[in-house]
Amino acid sequence: MALSDTKLRNLKPGEKPYTETDEGGLHIEVMPGGSKVWRLRYRLGGRGSKQEKISLGDYPAYSLAEARTWRGDCKALAGRGLSPMALKRGDPIPEDAAPAAKELAQIFIRNWCIKTAERVRAKEAEAKATDTVEAFAWRWYAEIAEPANSNPRNIKRVLQKDVIPAIGAKQIADVTVSDILAITDKIKNRGADQMALQTRNVLKRLFAYAIAREKSKFNPAAAIEARFIAKAKSRDVALTPDEVGRLLRAIYQSSMKRAHKLALHLLILCMVRKSEVTRARWDEIDLEKAEWSIPSDRMKKDKPHFVPLPRQAVAMFEELKGLASGSEWVFPSRGSLKKPIAHNALNTVVRALEAEVRDFVIHDFRRTAKTILVQQRQNGVRRFDEDWIELALSHTKRGIGGVYDVAEHLEARAEMLQWWADFVDSQIEEGRTVIIGRFGKAYQAV
Repeated sequence: MALSDTKLRNLKPGEKPYTETDEGGLHIEVMPGGSKVWRLRYRLGGRGSKQEKISLGDYPAYSLAEARTWRGDCKALAGRGLSPMALKRGDPIPEDAAPAAKELAQIFIRNWCIKTAERVRAKEAEAKATDTVEAFAWRWYAEIAEPANSNPRNIKRVLQKDVIPAIGAKQIADVTVSDILAITDKIKNRGADQMALQTRNVLKRLFAYAIAREKSKFNPAAAIEARFIAKAKSRDVALTPDEVGRLLRAIYQSSMKRAHKLALHLLILCMVRKSEVTRARWDEIDLEKAEWSIPSDRMKKDKPHFVPLPRQAVAMFEELKGLASGSEWVFPSRGSLKKPIAHNALNTVVRALEAEVRDFVIHDFRRTAKTILVQQRQNGVRRFDEDWIELALSHTKRGIGGVYDVAEHLEARAEMLQWWADFVDSQIEEGRTVIIGRFGKAYQAV
């Protein structure tokens, strides 16, 4: 039965090569790796004469129609005693061939031998281009890194800033350990040891994918132990009071949505985690009593958490009530009032923020609050007991006493959080004018 394009497309590789025939000796050989190669069997001079075999190239680079045309040209030559295989090999046209046969041979060489060589070279060049570090890195980023990471921006920055400028033009299989060390050493010379380690880790994942896709047999980044680049550090960023003021001024002067500004401010004042703010529901908040009761199923330790709200937080929640447009969520999604904002929405606006403070992440707000409150006690300015601070952070206290912590120290914690909110106010007001809004100090862009 003759082949068809549908049948050709659906041919699957097996453990061994196998063939599917068309007509007139034309057949396609399916290789275990998945390639499909056109081949032809023919006889020189007709029945009973010598049989030869010749290959054209891969399908679909050569279509079924092209393969059939090639078969006809091969057979026309073979019928006149000329070997298509010899012409493809580069043998000269026999001197004793008839003029008509010579003309057919010249046409065959021009149409199939030269074109085949050109196609092979073009295919090799195309494969080489897709196997450069730059091309393969963006393939890996699109197929693996971006879908698997909630914040792929840092990976993209590593590729753009340090990897592609250094080795982007190299073949992925040609990258060496020395190439990776040159990149990490250059980053370390900028004084960014942790970024050098992060870059090595990105490259390790990139080359692991290259090996999986059979583009390389060796992972040069994995050959370098992390300890030879930098020692991993835990985050210990705590903003100074001045940085807190500059950060919040930058937030309120930015173009981000009003609800996002208030969400970031609440994160600082209430000392809660990001998810506890972004997934907050109105039935958790009692504005008359200035209380926020976060249920256990939304807490990291599966224990309910109680937040006495300072006046500033109450004013913000009152404003957010209007912004929520009747949604059950304090921060509804832009696309639907029935859903909360995206998990990474606040991270996105913070990354776009231009503020003259150290590199920080949202979780550093909690460390900042704890650090400043502890400093007040250490300096003898205010006595904030360590238990109050730990309870405000919803940290579990060890021992039997921890069972009763939820109900303890509420009055003291409320006083502490009000002091903290007033302190943050004082940092915002430093060097600027505060616009008084409908709900008290509603900070607007100035």
